[in-house]
Amino acid sequence: MIKPSILLLTLATVLPLTLSAETPEEKGLAIAKEAKARNIGWGDSEASMTMTLRNKAGRETIRKVRSKSLEVQGDGDKGLSIFDEPRDVKGTAFLSFTHIQGNDDQWLYLPALKRVKRISSSNKSGPWMGSEFANEDLTSFEIEKYSYKFLREDEVDGDKVFVSELYPLYKNSGYSKSISWLDQDHYRVRKIEYFDKNDKLLKVMTFSNYKQYLDKYWRAHKQVMENVQTGKSTSIEWDDYKFNTGLTEKDFSKSSLKRAK
Repeated sequence: MIKPSILLLTLATVLPLTLSAETPEEKGLAIAKEAKARNIGWGDSEASMTMTLRNKAGRETIRKVRSKSLEVQGDGDKGLSIFDEPRDVKGTAFLSFTHIQGNDDQWLYLPALKRVKRISSSNKSGPWMGSEFANEDLTSFEIEKYSYKFLREDEVDGDKVFVSELYPLYKNSGYSKSISWLDQDHYRVRKIEYFDKNDKLLKVMTFSNYKQYLDKYWRAHKQVMENVQTGKSTSIEWDDYKFNTGLTEKDFSKSSLKRAK
């Protein structure tokens, strides 16, 4: 028979642990917050990318793009992509303003028409420049735009990772959910699976060849987005990363699209 004093002592020891235990939702959110916290303070950056589009038959189209990014205090990041090659897309520029709440703002400058076209928020799931990336994939990660659920621990290439489900809270997303793999050492994204509105696997994006900048910030130098439903894929090779180059809000205005070179 257990004495009352022993029972009370046992309850006093066990109950606080039970009450303080994280739920899968709380742990998923905590992991997302830590990943975001490790990528704050980089200011602005520039990089170049080689984007390779592959159809189901393996035929390739290669595009050269320059990318500029600006960290915004109290809101999502701003991004500008300028296409240099091939000739049929040269001068095309894509501008994106991510917001913590509400719809993001995106514009596309088409040099042949010499005008800036606003991308409707209802077209977030549309393809970005014919690639397997959607327009919504080009926005910065903002914690408030998702709900979370931790699933399990796993391994990717021998590294321990956290696996969590993310459910978009913003309107017009083309995804019902995504599942992300983040390594436990640096909270870097290693893989994301995207599910369509019917909850079927649509795309898989992998990240590799990470390099560290400013002794703190990790950037993947290769991203591959595979559409498992169509057999198409898009790979991006990043190069020439530069930080704190002096970019300002003026470099990310709608008028800057027309003069982007």
